[in-house]
Amino acid sequence: MKVAVIGGGAAGMSAASRIKALRPNWEVMVFEKSSFVSHAPCGIPFYIGGAVDEFEELCAYDVDYFRRERGIDVHTNSKVISVDDGSVTVEENGKESVYEWDRLLFATGSRAQRLNVDGENLDGVLYVDDIESAQRVKIDAIEAENVVIVGSGYIGVEMANAISRLGKKVTVIEVRERPLPEYDAEIAAIIKSEMEKFVDLRLSERVAAFDGQDCVERVITNKSEYRCDLAIVAVGVLPNTAIAEGFVDLGRSGAIKTNSRMETSRENVYAAGDCAESVNVVTGREDWIPLAAPANKMGYVAGVNMAGLELHYPGSLKSQLTGFKGLEIGKAGLSENEALREGYEVVSAFITSRTSARYLPGGLIHLKVVADRSGKLLGVQAAGNDVAMRIYAASALLYNGADVKDLFFTDFPYYPPISRVWDPLVVAARNLFRKLGIP
Repeated sequence: MKVAVIGGGAAGMSAASRIKALRPNWEVMVFEKSSFVSHAPCGIPFYIGGAVDEFEELCAYDVDYFRRERGIDVHTNSKVISVDDGSVTVEENGKESVYEWDRLLFATGSRAQRLNVDGENLDGVLYVDDIESAQRVKIDAIEAENVVIVGSGYIGVEMANAISRLGKKVTVIEVRERPLPEYDAEIAAIIKSEMEKFVDLRLSERVAAFDGQDCVERVITNKSEYRCDLAIVAVGVLPNTAIAEGFVDLGRSGAIKTNSRMETSRENVYAAGDCAESVNVVTGREDWIPLAAPANKMGYVAGVNMAGLELHYPGSLKSQLTGFKGLEIGKAGLSENEALREGYEVVSAFITSRTSARYLPGGLIHLKVVADRSGKLLGVQAAGNDVAMRIYAASALLYNGADVKDLFFTDFPYYPPISRVWDPLVVAARNLFRKLGIP
């Protein structure tokens, strides 16, 4: 049996590794357009900011490991240019080669969204499209004095954090009225306050153009203009589906439509990772969730099923953690705005609480819990100290369809330096009791 995997990122290598573990005699080929596989784009800001010394550390394993230890036929610097029934055409080593397949996986990931404005092709205007762009961004960031970052989603916030640590003057331009727009206003206000201490944060501004002679010198918005030596555009990502379009069906998000076995609309063809749609566990509806942890699991499930066994992927919660300077930030499930768009009758509670017993030094956590009028738990957001442990707990509860009573009665452990007898999650649940008519 011949298996072709297009893409050597998290989903692709997870699938290829699982197939070889289950079917060691099968031929598994991976075609990766860059020089690296098993790469971790989430680590790019930490490499740029100096927390990671060597670029190669962003790859979990090198190519030789997969070839030698797992028996996978890995082709790097190999771009798949067309897909047909039973074959793929690949551009590698300056020529085109054709490889046959019995089963095929699309694991082509996502790509940076473009602004489509004048001047975006100037030297010094960078998009973080793939792992290899990290080296260019770091070199240019070290040499620059004034850096403009367009967008304040997760990538924008983490890039601002990283580059400000290099001692550069950083301006962040966001078209929406708050940073991390996926979060509700109460949490976003905390993030905004922290970011404004270290960067020039410009909200509700739209970039109209980049300007300069041979390289970028200014970013022009609908309100002002900002001098810069480097502009990093981080306005979101899109599913990278160009090679799959017309060969398999796409979902409503534009990503490849799959079922719980990661099968596409075409027999023996699968999709996993950032290029594929899955299910939002909270809503039960199809969703596109381009995150590293789901991508690895989707690849694992795809590999099991491609090997002829049976495993189903239940979906994801969009659980995320990030940070800015000393501020931890996290979210699992839906924000209030997202829940309203999904048609829920929403109730919510926002609290600020200490994270330790009152007789010990500790920090503060700002926490918002979102629920449906029926009591169903929909989402948790937090910013402050000791956020990760609350988001982990919330993720487990949301995954299992918990309601507000479950949140209240969950037996969170108490250790005075990092938690309270009445954990902030429990306090927020108790506040929701009143709104839900629970005694």
